[in-house]
Amino acid sequence: MPKDKIELSGMVFYGFHGASPSEQELGQRFVVDLDLYRGLGAAGRSDDLADTVNYADVYRTVKDVLEGPSRKLLENVATAIAELVLSAHDVEAVRVRVKKPEAPIKGSVLDYAGVEIFRESSPRS
Repeated sequence: MPKDKIELSGMVFYGFHGASPSEQELGQRFVVDLDLYRGLGAAGRSDDLADTVNYADVYRTVKDVLEGPSRKLLENVATAIAELVLSAHDVEAVRVRVKKPEAPIKGSVLDYAGVEIFRESSPRS
């Protein structure tokens, strides 16, 4: 795995994900952070977008998941993002963090509830 990475941090979306019917009906904000792992040497030398990953395209991939069909678990949201990013973009691995700032946990005070996953692309033959 390369040591180079691209970071997309603090992407905010409004979605209808959650285990409770009220979360799926009313919706709430979600914050997503991505680390995309791939070699960046060619892009650093060429200064050509074709040698790297287009951030706007990756953002749209994440947006499609968060603003798409309702899912019950953050784990499922994060996995969907990871799988789409790996299949649609030229990256070797991805770390996905999905945060729910307004998690409905009765009587709690917290910054957010969230999950983080790391996935690598399958070797290409």
